[in-house]
Amino acid sequence: MLSVIVITKNEAQHIGRCLASVAWADEIIVLDSGSSDDTVAICRLFTDKVFITDWPGFGPQKQRALDKASGEWVLSIDADEEIGPALKDEIQHAMQKSEAHGFEIPRLSSYCGKQIKHGGWWPDYVLRLFRRDAGQFNSEVVHERIEVKGTIHQLNNPILHEAFVDPAEVLHKINTYSSLGAEKLFTNGKRASLGKAIGKGLWTFIRTYFIQAAILDGAEGLMLAISNAEGSYYKYLKLRELCRTAASK
Repeated sequence: MLSVIVITKNEAQHIGRCLASVAWADEIIVLDSGSSDDTVAICRLFTDKVFITDWPGFGPQKQRALDKASGEWVLSIDADEEIGPALKDEIQHAMQKSEAHGFEIPRLSSYCGKQIKHGGWWPDYVLRLFRRDAGQFNSEVVHERIEVKGTIHQLNNPILHEAFVDPAEVLHKINTYSSLGAEKLFTNGKRASLGKAIGKGLWTFIRTYFIQAAILDGAEGLMLAISNAEGSYYKYLKLRELCRTAASK
């Protein structure tokens, strides 16, 4: 038996395609943290196991979803991801034939309509399929990971990931993730200055565009490098502000 787990908030633009791509699973569990759009209504077209919760962070929220799963195997996907037919067949074969405890799956991401093959985005192996009794999520509020005890193998066919639909979504995610990243760094005792924020942003652009060859992805590769640099810059700028606020108290 396979349980699919998904967490959502205001994902009406994506969630229908996501859940339709895993409709073949034995169980679909959705944890929503207060959507104000049609996300919950769309989810209920695919499963009766839709739960409304508060928001404790990515790691704890995905662990909550995992705790509700009953399948021997669990597939964790994000609302902006899809499982294609070839990957579906590979997953089903792996669950039946393999003695592994978990599988890393390559992820092919698109940026404003173009699939990106460079810039550190491909192959982006993510551990998403695992035996329920062998895996759990860590408690990180952002950039969470599944920790699996046992043997981990790799699959060949990719998860399709619509990372950014348009520039508006790019800006929204830069703002969201830079805030979460800054809070995580602050909690871990890190500090930042304006110079460090600028330096981190410049280095991120150079690494993405030149070293990781996003230049080969054309205009979207340049856009990706710029947005990565902005995300890094604003993360450390927000960390600087958190430090200044704490020092003034």
